[in-house]
Amino acid sequence: MQGVARLVDRQPTVSPERLVAQLTPPTTFADATFASYHPDPAEPSQAVAVAACRRFCERAVERRRGRKKLFGRREALPGLGLYLDGGFGVGKTHLLAAAYRQVPDDVAYPKAFATFMELTQLAGVFGFVECVELLGSYTLLCIDEFELDDPGNTTLVSRLLAQLVERGVSVAATSNTLPEQLGEGRFAAQDFLREITTLATIFDVVRIDGPDYRHRDLPPAPRPPSDDEVAAYAARVPGATLDDFDALCAHLATMHPSRYLTLVDGVTVVCLTGVHGIDDQNVALRLVALTDRLYDAGIPVLAAGERLDRIFSAEMLAGGFRKKYLRATSRLLALSAAVNA
Repeated sequence: MQGVARLVDRQPTVSPERLVAQLTPPTTFADATFASYHPDPAEPSQAVAVAACRRFCERAVERRRGRKKLFGRREALPGLGLYLDGGFGVGKTHLLAAAYRQVPDDVAYPKAFATFMELTQLAGVFGFVECVELLGSYTLLCIDEFELDDPGNTTLVSRLLAQLVERGVSVAATSNTLPEQLGEGRFAAQDFLREITTLATIFDVVRIDGPDYRHRDLPPAPRPPSDDEVAAYAARVPGATLDDFDALCAHLATMHPSRYLTLVDGVTVVCLTGVHGIDDQNVALRLVALTDRLYDAGIPVLAAGERLDRIFSAEMLAGGFRKKYLRATSRLLALSAAVNA
């Protein structure tokens, strides 16, 4: 529709300076604290997780300060690892962001919050050695949605975290997969057992149980609007974008997923027409990455075509990326519900 912006017309770039500047919790969790996390009384593991996170933050600061030696000097101590594991929508990212806020701001010993993808991109842009130097003085590194999708990332992240922990950086991470199971079903995990085992030894695992809060009191996915209804909505909402689903998926393939956050800068609602089921794994994974960025930024989605809970096929949901697709579906449904909120 004439006059409505399209994501496919955007060619975002991400400078090294921006990569560093955006190492903070996403907009959705910018104000998250331990006090604003309300554990479900029916799920005792949630209250246990809050206490574990609080203690982790205290110990992380203590480890960074080091041990006193002679003449007032301090000896650096290795950092700690905390791994929040649980299903979708149990508040893992909230607690991770709260941990970030809990650790005091310190110019000499900063803190960082990154998605797993942002972390790997940071290492790619700066180089491994430079990335270790960049983050080596930090008190805390938070990694959201820890993933190991290919052997290269397995080795890279394992080496990076091992060196950072040796330098006194404490690492807190979230995922839907326990550390010793990372990579399972996605590639020949046995060939990289040493790296995966190394990661598992870094973290203390805290399990968080409970139902997906994003879907509490929500009805099943509604009947999608028509293409014309979506186009009309986009035309009357300032800051909305309107894209054909296939065209957007093709556009996503032209850029690294680390640019997706910049791609949706300033967008108020993402409107899509012609949505349909996906049978290409690469296309599906790029859509997952975009969904994560939209969710982080709190940008609603209005889509015409196939229902959002039917985009990923049963075959895909039975494969090695099952948890990614389920997470994306959960988030897409939440984002679509926000349009009518």
